[in-house]
Amino acid sequence: MARSSTNSVTRRNVLAAAAAAPLALTARAQSNRGAAGTKPNIVYIMADDMGYADLSCYGRREYKTPNIDSIGASGVRFLQAYANSAVCSATRTALITGRYQYRLRIGLEEPLGNAPYGMPPEQPTLPSILKKAGYGTTLLGKWHLGRLPTYGPLQSGYDHFWGFRGGSLDYFTHKAGIASTNSDDLWDGDAKIHEVGYLTDLLGDRAVKTIGDYAKSQQPFLLSLHFNAPHWPWEGPTDEAESQRVKTLNDRDGGSMKTYAAMVTRLDATVGRVLKALTDNKIANNTIVVFTSDNGGERFSDTWPFTGKKEELLEGGMRIPALVRWPNHIRAGSTTEQVALSMDWMATFLAAAGTQADPSPPLDGMNLLPQIAQGAAPVARKVYWRYHYNQQRAMRDGDMKYLRINGNEFLFNVVEDPLERANLKERQPEVFQRLKQSWEEWNTTMLPDMDDISSGPLGYADELADHFGVVRKEGTQGRR
Repeated sequence: MARSSTNSVTRRNVLAAAAAAPLALTARAQSNRGAAGTKPNIVYIMADDMGYADLSCYGRREYKTPNIDSIGASGVRFLQAYANSAVCSATRTALITGRYQYRLRIGLEEPLGNAPYGMPPEQPTLPSILKKAGYGTTLLGKWHLGRLPTYGPLQSGYDHFWGFRGGSLDYFTHKAGIASTNSDDLWDGDAKIHEVGYLTDLLGDRAVKTIGDYAKSQQPFLLSLHFNAPHWPWEGPTDEAESQRVKTLNDRDGGSMKTYAAMVTRLDATVGRVLKALTDNKIANNTIVVFTSDNGGERFSDTWPFTGKKEELLEGGMRIPALVRWPNHIRAGSTTEQVALSMDWMATFLAAAGTQADPSPPLDGMNLLPQIAQGAAPVARKVYWRYHYNQQRAMRDGDMKYLRINGNEFLFNVVEDPLERANLKERQPEVFQRLKQSWEEWNTTMLPDMDDISSGPLGYADELADHFGVVRKEGTQGRR
């Protein structure tokens, strides 16, 4: 089915909002523990490799996501949210530090593979700062920021961790997606464990229990719930036999639109369980809930109206869904055009908690509360990216975007031209030079790019038909 690009974002947003409105889960009938001066709880939910339009409220047509949609229907939906990177480890570095990932060695990995790097335990993080402010802190799900004995969630500010440390995990066997290991990668704290069940469901079980425990203690909390869905391998909740068939987690010969729908709809149902737990424990009114993704979509994702996928600095590789609710603070059913990045959530959550980061090192992210909770107009800002593979560079200033891929340079108005088709480099040479120079100046303040980092394509021409121009170098293998 063809989809017109003319006013497509506005048209799809209006239709999706109307469809999602009846699905809203509200907390108006609950007793309210969110009295003035009470620190809000924070539930940050991150999907893995979810494309911009993979939710019903952003335009997905093949299935419905009523529970996730309800977060935006009872709060705010971002129309211009970006990941800090087009791949997971780098984005997670920015998220937990509130800074551009290129300031830390681990943030250069795209993504982290077998390199001996990780999140430095001495680095101030979102959980470590909230912990000092009296919060309980728990990470459930994906870490992917370094391995024991030096690196881990418990070493970086989380009180509790239940999940996996690598980049991917089989949904049933819980085998790791790291080339150097073929063992379970499921952990409770720093102890390896074995569990039976579909991973999305197991994470939901732990989240519901965690919320109940914190509600009983009446301690404010940060729950980071980082799902692996809908990241490969392509396994829905009834596909346990598939987990025995696939030879590698990268799963080049598996998956389908039907399987992808099953993965996302089970994720949606699990988010519904989490929201219900907040309601059942009478803490929904005083809890900020965020749902987003770590980067743009992969093989079966919908990234309309953008082009590009994960690991590309085209809009489809970086644009992500982002939904936020905070009853009595954020107007239900609202949208914002504020340009936002993953690293902004740290400044936003710290402001909501009434605390702040240490001035050294300063945060790069902005506090989004004025735009989402106080009705402030969107703030124009300059934001930057780079990606080692194909020597990609990008920066956005207002509606304009500078992009370079393998030495080819472009200037796009990504509001009027979200598909990035009309190269304005020659028509607006002054704007092009200004943005390019701005990127060069910003890049001098980051760690230099390095040749030995983990970075590469999603696949090669002999693996993925739409990668016909991606030639395999001798000795390389498809991964991610």
